[in-house]
Amino acid sequence: MKVYPASAIHNVALAGHNGVGKTTLVSALLHEAGAVPRFGRVEDGGAPTDFDPEENDRKISIGLAVAALEWKKKKVNLIDTPGYGIFVAEVICGLRAADSVLVVVDAVAGVEVQTEKAWKIADEFGLPRMIIVNRMDRENADGGRVMDQIQKKFGRSCVAIEAPIGREKSFRGVIDLIGMKGFLTDDSGKTAEGPIPDEFAQDAGTLHEALVEMVAEGDDSLMETFFGQGGLSEEQMLPALRKGIKDRRIVPVLFAAGGNHETGVEKLLDEITELLPTADGFQTVVKTKDGKSEALPSNPAGPVGAFVFKTISDPFTGRMTLFRVSSGTIKADGTYWNATRETSERFGPVFTPLGKQMNTIPEIQAGDIGVVAKLKDTLTGDSLTSKDRPLTFPAVELPEPAISFAIEPKAKGDEDKISVALQKLIEEDPSLKFSRDADTHEFLLSGAGQLHVEIAVARMKRKSNVDVILHPPKVPYRETITKPAEAHGRHKKQTGGHGQFADCRIRVKPLGRGADFEFVDDIFGGSIPKNYIPAVEKGIQETRKRGFLAGYPMVDFRVELYDGQYHDVDSSEMAFKIAGSLAFKDAMEKARPTILEPIMKVEIHAPQDYMGELMGDLTSRRGRPSGMESEGDEAVIRAEVPMAEMIAYAPILRSITQGRGSFHMEMGHYEELPRPMQEKLVAERAKLKKGEAEEA
Repeated sequence: MKVYPASAIHNVALAGHNGVGKTTLVSALLHEAGAVPRFGRVEDGGAPTDFDPEENDRKISIGLAVAALEWKKKKVNLIDTPGYGIFVAEVICGLRAADSVLVVVDAVAGVEVQTEKAWKIADEFGLPRMIIVNRMDRENADGGRVMDQIQKKFGRSCVAIEAPIGREKSFRGVIDLIGMKGFLTDDSGKTAEGPIPDEFAQDAGTLHEALVEMVAEGDDSLMETFFGQGGLSEEQMLPALRKGIKDRRIVPVLFAAGGNHETGVEKLLDEITELLPTADGFQTVVKTKDGKSEALPSNPAGPVGAFVFKTISDPFTGRMTLFRVSSGTIKADGTYWNATRETSERFGPVFTPLGKQMNTIPEIQAGDIGVVAKLKDTLTGDSLTSKDRPLTFPAVELPEPAISFAIEPKAKGDEDKISVALQKLIEEDPSLKFSRDADTHEFLLSGAGQLHVEIAVARMKRKSNVDVILHPPKVPYRETITKPAEAHGRHKKQTGGHGQFADCRIRVKPLGRGADFEFVDDIFGGSIPKNYIPAVEKGIQETRKRGFLAGYPMVDFRVELYDGQYHDVDSSEMAFKIAGSLAFKDAMEKARPTILEPIMKVEIHAPQDYMGELMGDLTSRRGRPSGMESEGDEAVIRAEVPMAEMIAYAPILRSITQGRGSFHMEMGHYEELPRPMQEKLVAERAKLKKGEAEEA
């Protein structure tokens, strides 16, 4: 493939709900343009942009993929993104590299949850878009009904520039409402231009008038022409339509059946290259070395600035880095500066991607998308530039994980392998998070949903041969005291030689939440020598971490060591450590201990229609709403909810809101757990200890 200038490049992301045929449509576009020799289907694992083994096994897209084609002296980089909500991070990264979006809608289901989310992301990035009503050949497909639904949801700016010829199995082509011509596709997949079939002529005329009015609305002189001559020619409409699309005033709607003889696909290629903006029409705002903002035009002779939007870890070729060049030119075998990590990267060959296949190209100019293999330190979100003029692109803001699982290796000795294997996965999918809970000592893998985490585990096994078991994470409960007490601990043991003797007296007092633990040396007169006092504290520290009621660490209290006894010969650090432990246990018997639970600050975003049900569900989870506010059609609920009630909340929220809701939570504070729930935890702890004793 030759090197194209930005004025001849279209970077187009495909986004929408799962199951609407985005990947199949990409296959059809590539085949129609001659980029691939045959039409690859998702069902048989032959789709060019579904090449991950997990994608082929599950028949769904998991990660974004890029495939380039050439059409009428232009280059189109198609960015295929997943439709499942749990992979929304891939959609965000894909749209970050795009100049426009094809929002794909199913001709039967119409506008669905992820259609709305893709639309919202495109809004956030300020991207022009085009809607494709796909799978028009399906039973019960109805382009008119879906068109009405689109306009109701997204506004009258969504206007048809095509009309379908036929429906369901009889769908055989489209009418171009700009030039008022018919385009019929035969059984061999060839498309021919011809007159509009008589039975569709009247409806096409009505739709043409609506399109002309919408195009003319944005231009006063065009409106005058429209009223003066009663219509507009194709030559008059096209420039205004292009401008209306780029300005996001107009969203054209087209119809296709990507899997049925590629019906409507050739016309779709024409409209992409004819109507959607090219890469030279956009500027990217970056930060310079001194922190100032600068707008970068798509100039191949300008300063080098490229943004990494995807990293693929391949077991055979190593790390593959996909980047979008906003300014300058990236050449094969060049050296570039990673401004994010402040390190130099030596490039080998550069490629233009076609799914898994990589085609060598001498350079990637401004406006284009490229791939390079085996960079040492560069990851998704990094900025590639020149060392003498470093430029940094804004970071990609990805949603926080919604669910966490504790993981443990199936095979003993694989603990070290887990972190290495997961690091490779996180390089590919930065929406995954891996951490170790300092309180429960569990390794936690967090993702957007259970399927997201399960797929990550399956990929880890396939790529790194590390198999793990998933468990729901433990809740990091705490224990504390509710009243002051005095206690005594004495350790005395006589053996054949030296004995063991230590005696200490302590006072315990409750502290405020978050105070953790304080130890005060209040010894006067040398009743315990100074060198033994740290041993008393150590004994108390070790014992408090094992808890008293149910095995959870004791917090938020002070220990004052105020008296004791020692023996010149029999006392030792070990003896005072044991005495400190005994004194602590004695204190807990008197200080009325209780169990604390973590309370999370929760923020839920969902459409207004679901607020009543969500509020009721939060109340059933012992939640306390602290506020609610509106954001357009959506509402935001803020609440404090016990962590134990939120561990499995993601699928519940998805069910209540039909996938339209999202939530974020962070640690708030600790509160006393209700007494019945405390009793349950204590009983479970006793049962566990009994089982361990019997096994021993």
